[in-house]
Amino acid sequence: MLRSIEDNKANKPPDIGGQAVLDGVMMKSPDAIAIAVRKENGDIVVKREPYVSPSKRHPWMGKPIIRGAVNMGLMLKLGVGVLQDSADMSGVLADEKPSKFEAWLSKKLGKGADKVLMGFALVLALALSMGLFVFLPNIPTKALRGAGWSLFSVNLLSGLIRTAILIGYLYLTGLVPDMRKTFQYHGAEHKTVYAHEAKLPLTPANAQKFTTLHPRCGTSFLLITFILSILFYSVFDELVLAIFGYDMASNYLVRVLSRLALLPLMAGLGYEALKALAHANNPLTRALRWPGMQLQRLTTKPPTDEMLEVAIAAMNAALHGLPEGERTAEGYALLHKAAPEEAMAV
Repeated sequence: MLRSIEDNKANKPPDIGGQAVLDGVMMKSPDAIAIAVRKENGDIVVKREPYVSPSKRHPWMGKPIIRGAVNMGLMLKLGVGVLQDSADMSGVLADEKPSKFEAWLSKKLGKGADKVLMGFALVLALALSMGLFVFLPNIPTKALRGAGWSLFSVNLLSGLIRTAILIGYLYLTGLVPDMRKTFQYHGAEHKTVYAHEAKLPLTPANAQKFTTLHPRCGTSFLLITFILSILFYSVFDELVLAIFGYDMASNYLVRVLSRLALLPLMAGLGYEALKALAHANNPLTRALRWPGMQLQRLTTKPPTDEMLEVAIAAMNAALHGLPEGERTAEGYALLHKAAPEEAMAV
């Protein structure tokens, strides 16, 4: 029996993660990151870079709970990088005239200007996220406690506000035409991952058979983490009240700072829950992951076959390396629109 379990693990395809990017898809295998982008002329360009997991360099980073916090930080950093790479690969920004600020920054910093701008964008994105999902939902807590609400009721309402903001934000984002296209590439990523996991030949026809909803999606991770936070913060607040006699809802600043300090722990718990639910298939786990799967209907849309070609090109590059053939001046693999079968080549 043990031998059979070991054989199953050995034969199981590695988990492949991914992300929709500008006009394309990023795929991450255990040892490489590949980005494929569809250019305006229809050609596909593919970039591949080696990847070493932090847990291989530092084994303690692969421990349960810790690995979730590490993964959250890694995906934030990686996400910004691959978005910049996809913009460069697509060439959509090449013809745009830089603003006065961008021109001034480029003059002062040279090639480092792009990194500064991306860093600035990341800081703004984090500030917006903290404002929407930490600062705003906790505003009414002190008043509610003063009105006699229990800590659990306060945390439940705060969690519901946070979840409603998330759903509203994703819905409104999906109304933007460019974001809808990105959500289609997100769907292409999921369908391609499913085809890989089913060990089918990676073709658009095979990938189209699958749903765009995947249990390991980051959208599900967000919702799971939000739900867990309601339970965790309720227990945490009750313990602080019982042990120290301090009501966490009585001081807005202290409450917000405690939530920010505990964010890595919540990310770790959410990550472990996501993995457990994604790799088990029984009535209970299907019921528990159902809300997160449904939320993905806002962040994934049915892709075209052409979008699946891009996702498949990224998957093949991540797993097997860049395809043989023509290269661009930047060193990207070039797959011409006139020969889409090249995108399927290993």
